[in-house]
Amino acid sequence: FSWDVTFADVQTLNEMVLQGELDVAKVSCGVLAQMDERYQVLSCGGAMGYGCGPLLLSSNGSSFDLSSVTNLPGRNTTAALLFKYWFMNTQQGGLKVDYALFDAVYRDLKSRRIIQGVVIHEHRFTWKRDGLYLIQDLGAFWEASVHSPVPLGCAVAKRSLGTSVITHVEQEIRDSLALARGRSEPVTPFIREKAQIGDKAVIEAHIQMFVNDFSQNIGVEGAQALQTLLEVAKDS
Repeated sequence: FSWDVTFADVQTLNEMVLQGELDVAKVSCGVLAQMDERYQVLSCGGAMGYGCGPLLLSSNGSSFDLSSVTNLPGRNTTAALLFKYWFMNTQQGGLKVDYALFDAVYRDLKSRRIIQGVVIHEHRFTWKRDGLYLIQDLGAFWEASVHSPVPLGCAVAKRSLGTSVITHVEQEIRDSLALARGRSEPVTPFIREKAQIGDKAVIEAHIQMFVNDFSQNIGVEGAQALQTLLEVAKDS
């Protein structure tokens, strides 16, 4: 087989998979509970770990404003699910949220157009220098509450591809990870082209945080984390 690649933000990928438009995709773990049986989770290619969760930030202080809207990076993202999990366990009152692309959430926080929002990806490394305030590390809250790594993203494939093809896809992902880790220069022009922030140090920090042993194989611990997230999603 050959690859016909689509690049898109994670919320768009989530929506495409919900419509059955992609054979193989990287999606939010938060969308798994809404997916049907057409797809299965692959054992590699995901993003999960410790100390890598989304951040709830404010543009004007470190306290959560219950009366204000919280902007989330996509309705079906893990970030949205982790925020709602935190809210249900720590706050009393009505939930007020709005949704936007992840880069728009950060841009609006930085420009003070919005009061609070959840940020992901490279923006996890730039909020301090941009004068924003941390309300809650949602990943840290998850880890303390359920004692498991934070399952952020995962690779999925259509079951109709068949076991042989799916196994081959998983091997290609692992081979790709091994090749990338062996590079003397991890930040390639391709990575820089796709990055939201061109700062080399930020890109390298992003890679080091999110590409780890769980990316190579989610293992038993990762599978248990996914199951816990699915149970949380059903209660949300």
